[in-house]
Amino acid sequence: MERSFSKQIDLLRLGAGDTFRGEGILAITKALLQSGVSYVGGYQGAPISHLLDVLSDAQPLLEELGVHFEHSSNEAAAAAMCAASVNYEMRGAVAWKSNVGTNVACDALSNIASVGVKGGVVVILGEDYGEGASIVQERSHAFAMKSQIWLLDPRPNQPKMVEMVERAFELSEASNTPVMVEFRIRACHVTGSFECKDNVQSKISLKNPLQNAEIDYDRVVLPPSTFKQEQNKVAHRMPAAIKYIQDHKLNEVFEGKNQDLGIVMLGGLYNSVQRSLHQLGLGDGFGATDIPLYVLNVSYPLIDDELENFCRGKKSILVIEEGQPSYHEDAIRSILAKRKIDVEVSGKEHFSVAGEYTREVLLKGLSSFFYASAKNKKPAKPLNETIAIPMLKQKAQEVLAGPIPPRPPGFCTGCPERPVFSALKIIQEEMGDFHIAADIGCHSNCTLPPFNMGSTMVGYGLGLSSAAAISPVFKKRTISIMGDGGFWHSGLGTGFGSALFNQSDSVVIIMANGYSSATGQQHLPSTGTNHLGVTMTTNLRDTLKGMGVSWVKTAHPYDVAATVKLIKQALNAEGQGMRVIISEAECQLAIQRREKPKVRKKLASGERVATDRFGIDADICTGDRECVRLSGCPSMSVQDRSDPLWDEPVTYIDDTCVGCGLCGELVAEKGLCPSFYRTRVIENPTRIERFVNGVRSKVISRLRIKQTPESSQEHIVQ
Repeated sequence: MERSFSKQIDLLRLGAGDTFRGEGILAITKALLQSGVSYVGGYQGAPISHLLDVLSDAQPLLEELGVHFEHSSNEAAAAAMCAASVNYEMRGAVAWKSNVGTNVACDALSNIASVGVKGGVVVILGEDYGEGASIVQERSHAFAMKSQIWLLDPRPNQPKMVEMVERAFELSEASNTPVMVEFRIRACHVTGSFECKDNVQSKISLKNPLQNAEIDYDRVVLPPSTFKQEQNKVAHRMPAAIKYIQDHKLNEVFEGKNQDLGIVMLGGLYNSVQRSLHQLGLGDGFGATDIPLYVLNVSYPLIDDELENFCRGKKSILVIEEGQPSYHEDAIRSILAKRKIDVEVSGKEHFSVAGEYTREVLLKGLSSFFYASAKNKKPAKPLNETIAIPMLKQKAQEVLAGPIPPRPPGFCTGCPERPVFSALKIIQEEMGDFHIAADIGCHSNCTLPPFNMGSTMVGYGLGLSSAAAISPVFKKRTISIMGDGGFWHSGLGTGFGSALFNQSDSVVIIMANGYSSATGQQHLPSTGTNHLGVTMTTNLRDTLKGMGVSWVKTAHPYDVAATVKLIKQALNAEGQGMRVIISEAECQLAIQRREKPKVRKKLASGERVATDRFGIDADICTGDRECVRLSGCPSMSVQDRSDPLWDEPVTYIDDTCVGCGLCGELVAEKGLCPSFYRTRVIENPTRIERFVNGVRSKVISRLRIKQTPESSQEHIVQ
């Protein structure tokens, strides 16, 4: 896993009278256990991947409480688990990455929402919105409205977050409806404290199993039951939800001394808005505010009576909601108009229409709103972007000593997927460009420089399917990319199932790095073990053979020459149906996380440790950067020559090199300049090695002979 929470798991055992202090994702997990869940499932994706990691580490505690936990194969499988709560009074929670996960889960989730639930169902959504997000810019709000699932957006404060998770189960049961609770990245990683409650064992669990099955046609999604279910939503379930939200005051009002103005905001934006008000001199760092705030911890449904009470008597309100369309602003305008509340409503005209509401965006928008609201009155000071934003930027530049250079995402140092795209680049130089259907995962970095590959990317595990109409047109010049995570998520059935059924004749490269690596090294059916450490015998080759794929070959990506040869063979094997290349090499991050502790332990005990590294001889490097264009390894950079006769800087390799050998392979396969050399760094050397190194150093210093690039060197760390 990307991160282990094994040391923090004891926090989940805290009970009444104890104080929890830790990270947001652990607090959310604790809230689930305090709520008495029977089952938990989900599929990893930022920023809730760690929720599943925590639950994996907490398996002994889950067994004590009788909680069933599953790493679901995809979001649809997770959502389908909630069927347990349709017939039985079982509380359950599932988790996935906001709208892209909901899109996969929507079939099961829509049906469960239509039927309704007996036991509380809570969907934990990892909201990942903005320029740095890895997903399409959509709002979960649309799905909540479409299926009439209640959507909570808690204020990023741990006591409030825990309370809202617990209330979500109660709200679900009070209205017999699933409830979605979304947490942004900041909330998932916010640190804080709250007063704990005892963990609760569900009345139906692994320790208290069901005795009899229940069959009720009214709870099946088939006509005429479906008509009754939809009528029940409107006539009973939504009014029950609204009553619960009002009675328990799930939304919050923070009073301010300026009663002419007000701000209505989503709960997840509260911290950033409060910080902006503080910077504008309209609040402090402890929650006090001059401007009244109506915080929507419940994003959907809106509570008309609460909104009217907040807005009555005010001259102008500002609605702050991230993303588009402006669901809340439009709905609030409609509600106030119907109730004949004379108040000016502002919103998107003061903010960017789409994108994440960073502090800079909020400062500009708030300043614009306050300045516009002053109208003919002269404000105390011109709180607009011409004052606030440049001041903050200047302060940031002083602290950082200059602008931060752009840092696009890329493959990690030593990533086993980089050599495959280097090989494809070499092939393209010989055969010309061909269509590459990219896919979601680490390998999606192939779309960026220096590779610039990947014409389409439409969904996780859908690389093969996205090429279905393109392959017949391009014939031999189409390659589909798929990761082993994407293969098990949806690529097996949606991709290969469809391709084989339609007798596709195309090439697929599966990046088998052993894990769902982009989300933190979660285990897959082909990893060898599951999340509990139980041995698994499932593998990609046998699965593909069982599906009817006869042309399956394995590539060892660090052997670039062999990889180039194998890809060419697949491209030239037209008429042989599906040709699948499994590029098999473990994720380098997983290797480093396993090996580095071992190395540290050896060094601490005085054992000898030898590590391979690569370097570039500055006297031989011509500075043409072909090595960088073919590899793009983060350990490669440029530096000025010491020779004044050369203006061109040289390429060099820094200490982050992990010795994967790709640069050396490219030298051999592509015939690059012979400036690369391999060196072996020896720590805690033996006496003989120290003696030999001393002799070598003396001889080299006397003869001053430069070693040839093909030779090896040893560097002794005394």
